[in-house]
Amino acid sequence: MAVGTNAPVIIKRKKVVGGDGHHGGAWKVAYADFVTAMMAFFLLMWLLNATTEKQRKGIADYFNPTIPVNRVSGGGEGAFGGDSIFSEDTLVQQGTGATRPSPSPDRQAKGEIGSGPQVQKDDEGGSSANAEAEIQALQQVAEMLNGKSGETLLSEQIMRHIVTRLTDEGLVIELFDIEGVPLFDDRDRPTEILDELMEVIGAAFSIVRNKVSVAGHVSARPVVLVDNPVWDISTLHAQIARKMLEDIGVAPARIERVTGYADRKPAISRPMAVRNNRLELTLLRSDLRN
Repeated sequence: MAVGTNAPVIIKRKKVVGGDGHHGGAWKVAYADFVTAMMAFFLLMWLLNATTEKQRKGIADYFNPTIPVNRVSGGGEGAFGGDSIFSEDTLVQQGTGATRPSPSPDRQAKGEIGSGPQVQKDDEGGSSANAEAEIQALQQVAEMLNGKSGETLLSEQIMRHIVTRLTDEGLVIELFDIEGVPLFDDRDRPTEILDELMEVIGAAFSIVRNKVSVAGHVSARPVVLVDNPVWDISTLHAQIARKMLEDIGVAPARIERVTGYADRKPAISRPMAVRNNRLELTLLRSDLRN
């Protein structure tokens, strides 16, 4: 009997890993970076929505403590935080709102009108309380015309022709054509709708004593016209509106300017749309007039 015939037989099985494995943990690192970036993005969006302009400037100064050559937010010490009482005249236009109720002539800052509850002295020695009271009066006129105060005399059909907006210049009352229902007929005479609108606007204008600006706008005409009448028509409509205001009791001295803009400032993107035929009556803010 041969030696070693009873020795155990050892079989080695080699484990082969297929090519469809998870390829290690590199993907986990990439996924974690992606989730972190998304969290930072949504945190940024939340901060932008939940903070005020002043708070956002403070956060920006915290992460950028150095003082660059051309800085908008001073970030310095003192009562004005790096700014001065003349900053509005010297700094670039930043759109963060005025620090005075009456901005500088160039109107570098055009923030919300009347913002800020504190009372500050303006260049003419008045106070922001007067400007705030004037804005509240203009808002009262707007609510009356829009029917929000329950005092409007306009019917629902007539109210479709009117829209108001409060701007840095004052309260703009826009009267416009609707398809098939114009403010002027083919001979540029006021329709009954415009007569009714003007009666209510005259009553609303009697609440305040602000100066009035009248502007006429018309839709574009075909370019094939040799003599384009848009300038004449817009100016004529503005003059008619001025005369109607004076006839219903608005003092002629309150009319600050009458302008025809032709088709140069369309209300919507389609130049020939009926919606561009409109009148804009503006109650001008007294603290912004020269």
